Amino acid sequence: MYVGRDLTALQMIPKQKWKDSELAFFHRALQQVTPYLNAEGQTLHREMIEEIEARGGLHRNEATYTNGTCVFYE
Repeated sequence: MYVGRDLTALQMIPKQKWKDSELAFFHRALQQVTPYLNAEGQTLHREMIEEIEARGGLHRNEATYTNGTCVFYE
């Protein structure tokens, strides 16, 4: 389950300051409802995708003893 800032709070700060887990969670949520998004929602989703791409995608670079290489956002 996602524990973090809600989308209303996140919209007030630049996407460059969002955590990877926040980007991943809301990207997946919006991806599932893409056919139903209005123009504002589509723009928000596109900006999230652009930020994810600017960061090099959603992946963890190194595995540790307690964490694998997959980003978990739920």
